[in-house]
Amino acid sequence: MSSSSALPADLVPSYRAVENLLARYAELVDDGDFAGLGLLLKDATFVGSGTPVSGREAIEKMFQDTLIVYADGTPRTQHVTSNIAIEVEEQTGTAVARSYVTVLQALPDLPLQPIAAGRYRDRFERRDGQWRFIERHVDIRLVGDVSRHLQQTAARR
Repeated sequence: MSSSSALPADLVPSYRAVENLLARYAELVDDGDFAGLGLLLKDATFVGSGTPVSGREAIEKMFQDTLIVYADGTPRTQHVTSNIAIEVEEQTGTAVARSYVTVLQALPDLPLQPIAAGRYRDRFERRDGQWRFIERHVDIRLVGDVSRHLQQTAARR
């Protein structure tokens, strides 16, 4: 959301809630909190490079099976979400968002570097007064050295 765009006061809380969900996702991935990701996305379908995954347990397992976690309990990444565009339909309690993602990684023997970049397309719904993810579509367009990030890539080395 751009600070130069004026929003009606009644829409600000909804935009902020959706922005906070986008930020929370990045925090949970970078913290290696896959149970938290399952909870955050429990009502959503996650669409990435594989088969779409839905539900708390399935999404948690997908992250556990996909990402390498290090001794500090994290994947040693930093997800940067930018170019955020949010459209809220207050009357229907729905929203969509588009954003860019850049994933950085650093390890003791791997200098800080971008390892992936792409776009998110998200759908949200307000239920019982709370905004939640309904769909997260991840489209990674640029891939660097993910050999220390993705388990399948590491297994091929």
